[in-house]
Amino acid sequence: MFGLGPEWILTSAGAPIADAMVFSHPEQIDRLARSCPEALPTAVLAGDPCFDRILAARQHRDRYRRALGVHPGQRLVLLNSTWNPTSLFGDSGPEDVLPLLLPRLTSELPADEYRVAAVLHPNIWHGHGPGQIRLWLDRARRAGLALVDPLEGWRQALIAADVVLGDFGSVSYYAAACGTPVLLGAADPEALGTESPVAAFVRSAPRLDPYRALPPQLDRLLSEHRPANGPTELTSSAPGESAALLRGLFYRLIGVTEPAAPAVLDPLPLPPYEPPLRTAPLLVHTRTAADGTVAVRRYAEPRHEPDDAGAEGAGAEGEAGSHLAVHEDTLDPGVLESADIVLRYGEADDPRFGSPGEWAAEVLDRYRSASLAAYITGPRECEVLHRGGLRCRLTSDSVGDPAVHASALLARLHSGPAAVAPAPTTLTVATGTHLERVRITVDREGTGRAARPGR
Repeated sequence: MFGLGPEWILTSAGAPIADAMVFSHPEQIDRLARSCPEALPTAVLAGDPCFDRILAARQHRDRYRRALGVHPGQRLVLLNSTWNPTSLFGDSGPEDVLPLLLPRLTSELPADEYRVAAVLHPNIWHGHGPGQIRLWLDRARRAGLALVDPLEGWRQALIAADVVLGDFGSVSYYAAACGTPVLLGAADPEALGTESPVAAFVRSAPRLDPYRALPPQLDRLLSEHRPANGPTELTSSAPGESAALLRGLFYRLIGVTEPAAPAVLDPLPLPPYEPPLRTAPLLVHTRTAADGTVAVRRYAEPRHEPDDAGAEGAGAEGEAGSHLAVHEDTLDPGVLESADIVLRYGEADDPRFGSPGEWAAEVLDRYRSASLAAYITGPRECEVLHRGGLRCRLTSDSVGDPAVHASALLARLHSGPAAVAPAPTTLTVATGTHLERVRITVDREGTGRAARPGR
């Protein structure tokens, strides 16, 4: 039995290696009794401190989501891999699905409807080195993948997740114990004890089909998910009590009287704010409804044309269109020559760019294909300049990516019989099921001084 056999826990003389072996559930002690009865006297039931910290921090789920830049209406997909050649981030030869999966996570899932993050086992980082890991994931990160700290941030990301796409590692099992839907991209039954709860979970969990479109699989997983009692009940028989149980054990082992003060665990820290910074080109589909609502779907560097013929959310009726939005720091500067919108994120008073207006005029002068330049100054605001001369500020009430509002404005301006319609005072933007009201403040002094015409 993996991990509980005599070869793992007994000395060569047949004595237990440890003075105490800590278990989180009696089921584990029962397996120990069957596999190595000599070690049974050392078994101690003391709960699971990791799971207890997760349980205590679930009240802060919204904060963790905001820290990862998850906006209203978005789903957070958490990719995770354990440390094993057959894991999701392993090297299982022709069966390795990760090279196929990574670009599809960020190109098939609409950028404003999904946030994608990855948690990799610390030994993956240690074995390959941080530089190599970041190099392997560079394209995915440019397309919006968040790389979560493997020691301090994975629990918070797990709490924040709407769905976990993982393997047979502990993160997937903790996710199931929290009631989060799990889709397995790799499953190796030989890597687990066949009688363990984790093995039972892996045998029954839904499987990812790497050759089918991802959005329908995620939709089906979420609609059919029913939390299983097994992982929740078998993770710990003493939820919330591990601090007291473990401290009592430690003081007994060293023969010192235990303090009277309550035993507590460190709360999970709030991670730093890490919104997505997509420097990969964004293919943008729009549909402008008769009432002016603009539905937007953006795809980061799609390898194929997405299945939808236009953005949904404004209904089947309306004028459809598409354009290319590109961050100025994109990996291939040549893409900027065909961009319809050029993007920049930064502080409004960054002296390197003069001002948002100066930067925008410079960009439109340089990239003749672009109709709009958008300088995103914060999570609620951006300043835009249209080649026709319109200069304005877009402001929303909720935190998000204002670049999507710039795309909506371009679609609205270019809809209808006129090449550039009069600027509206408000803009309703639909991304998936989320509607956002955006205020448009026109710079009357700057409007009318058009950049030199391009297209």
